[in-house]
Amino acid sequence: MEQLGAALRAWRDRLDPATVGFAHGAPRRVPGLRRAELATLAGISVEYVVRLEQGRVATPSAQVCSALARALRLSDDEHAHLLRMAGHAADPSRVPRMIPGSLYRIVDQLAANPLAIYDATWQLLYWNPLFAATFGDPTVRAVADRNVLVWQFLGELPRIRQTAAEQAAFEESLVADLRATTSRYPGDPDLAALVSRLRHSPRFGALWSRRAVGGHQSAHKRVHHPDVGEIALDSDILATQDTNLRLVVYTPRPGTDARGRLELLAAIGVQGMAPQG
Repeated sequence: MEQLGAALRAWRDRLDPATVGFAHGAPRRVPGLRRAELATLAGISVEYVVRLEQGRVATPSAQVCSALARALRLSDDEHAHLLRMAGHAADPSRVPRMIPGSLYRIVDQLAANPLAIYDATWQLLYWNPLFAATFGDPTVRAVADRNVLVWQFLGELPRIRQTAAEQAAFEESLVADLRATTSRYPGDPDLAALVSRLRHSPRFGALWSRRAVGGHQSAHKRVHHPDVGEIALDSDILATQDTNLRLVVYTPRPGTDARGRLELLAAIGVQGMAPQG
């Protein structure tokens, strides 16, 4: 991982702090971002940045790589290079996890709404601050557990309230969507491991045995937030054509006070709210 560490240091040194919101302030010993600044932008610890740059991390996750790529303002080619150095080789048989810069530009224009980007297995790759404030901070969970199917069948979907009918329709749609993904990427070992893990859920096993194939569609969501109460949202799913990434955008349901509640959450942020139960 020495090459990865050297590349991270070079990319950090070339980035003007002012372009990412850091004032120059006191004189700097070296050009570019400080390690602490990169850690803040990427949502990881300074200690982890140090270990990465010293080549002491065996295989940083694709999610961490994407966070670093966005923080460092890497091009799509540089992002792909970072993934390869981290052991995530480009392979048409594997589920794509690289978020292109064009999708980030769309995300930036939708910052007033909670939103997240998932891969074709519904693994969470990226979320904005308002998503974390609305649904709870995803970083309290292990990376392998940041998956909608894992939440739904093996845990609890964060803060979302569903009727029995809504739960049934949601689960049928998710499982049919995952079945379609298995035909697109039959050789992906991570996908096979996810299906094997989900089989521990009797509900998932029953739905999986039906072999239904489909796509997960938009839906209504009721979020029970510990500080601002119930937020009625509509979720819309935008799928990318080449990578099968899914951008999920949550918008206030018309005729409700959801916009005001989201604005309050945006002002409070994650830090000022009650701990997630």
